[in-house]
Amino acid sequence: MKLIGRAKEIKELENLYKSDSSEFVAVYGRRRVGKTFLIKELFKNRLTFWHTGLSPYDRDKTYLLRDQLQAFFYSLQDYGWQGGQCPKTWLEAFRMLQQLLTEKDNGSRQVVFIDEMPWMDTARAHFIPAFEYFWNGWASKRNNILLIICGSATSWIENNLINNKGGLYNRLTAEIKLSPFTLKETEDFFHAKNISMSRYEVAVAYMALGGVPHYLNLFEKGFSAAQNIDNLFFTKNAKLKMEFERLFGSLFKNADDHIKTVRFLTQRRGGFTRKEILENTGIKDGGGASDILKGLRESDFIAEYRPFGCGKIFRYKLIDPFCLFYLQFIDNKLVNDVDFWQKNNLSPKLNTWRGLAFELLCFAHISQIKSKLGILGVSSKESAWIVEADGKSLAQIDLLIDRSDNVVNLCEIKFYDKPFAVDKKYEETLRFRTQTLIENISPKKTVHLTFIATYGLKPNQYSGMVQSIVTLDDLFS
Repeated sequence: MKLIGRAKEIKELENLYKSDSSEFVAVYGRRRVGKTFLIKELFKNRLTFWHTGLSPYDRDKTYLLRDQLQAFFYSLQDYGWQGGQCPKTWLEAFRMLQQLLTEKDNGSRQVVFIDEMPWMDTARAHFIPAFEYFWNGWASKRNNILLIICGSATSWIENNLINNKGGLYNRLTAEIKLSPFTLKETEDFFHAKNISMSRYEVAVAYMALGGVPHYLNLFEKGFSAAQNIDNLFFTKNAKLKMEFERLFGSLFKNADDHIKTVRFLTQRRGGFTRKEILENTGIKDGGGASDILKGLRESDFIAEYRPFGCGKIFRYKLIDPFCLFYLQFIDNKLVNDVDFWQKNNLSPKLNTWRGLAFELLCFAHISQIKSKLGILGVSSKESAWIVEADGKSLAQIDLLIDRSDNVVNLCEIKFYDKPFAVDKKYEETLRFRTQTLIENISPKKTVHLTFIATYGLKPNQYSGMVQSIVTLDDLFS
């Protein structure tokens, strides 16, 4: 299958390939986002060496140093290494790689791709010092090496490569973080697979799977979005029924507290403070808790944000659609109906989920929203806003876009299968929310009521107060 999207990343990688000096690039992002596919397809006939670390997704089994070294030795043999026996240390292993590349060197570019490097750094392996020696002592001194490191464990990449304080300090020549597809890229992906879907169905697929290419690739043509969701999650031996555990097990060495945190964050759309998270999960305060939140944030499962009007108080909220879907419908749920999604498509529970999931979708497409509003070049801060008094919620605003041009867009987000109609009662609610916001912002700012609705608004006597409308089609721009 051809590469979809990724134009910026492809251009950067090609420029690195054409460089007249050795380059060291880290390509990272959450599991299943397409890192390996991107490198494989872009350099498929130009790879000098490729190795992938052994996956630790099975949390009941630990791959030891000797297992990782044996796998690396097999990769060396696959690419022509004929000398010696399996290395006993990483220092010896990278020495073998150096000798292999020297033997194969004909003056042209040598692309070395090491995939899932974080998995190779097992306990007491002394991996990083050996890798430092390989790059600093040999590869960086040449002019034809393009070393590409990939990894799903974003925290490991951040700590050991990007923010390394030792021998690899400031050694990376490029960092490329690969994100999930946008709605438009998701649509293009389905088109490339000859899967026919309306934009409404594409949005539903995105809301369930989060624009993750590997998950989207499991969709089959000839089936609706609802049928595909049933096939992937609710049938016997469904392909994604066990993905949640595997996902976290592959990213974090001790994933229980990460899972516990994510599971707790599903309980409130606006998220929780660090203190609330620790009190309700039993995770002890300190560096360990900070690492958990940082790891989840860097892997794009959660976001840290400052709610509007709350000063320096930070909250953490779940932003990953796949996790929201899984924890709402699969986690500890005894669903035996293989057609669960199709049969319950109009149920209140699914409607509630659609509302929450569409909010996540909108937060992931802020640039498209701003483009529609004509403010793409205007600096802004985005957040939700929950107005509380005496422990009670007085108003909840889905999305605020607080702009540097003294306008605040108060955004109402609605996922409906037809134009949304504002009635008299809802108009009163909107006026209350607008007035409450006006009372809590600077007098020099203006509030613009904005609707983000699947098919826009139905014009009537109550819709006149709406200043601007963003539709689903606009999110595909």
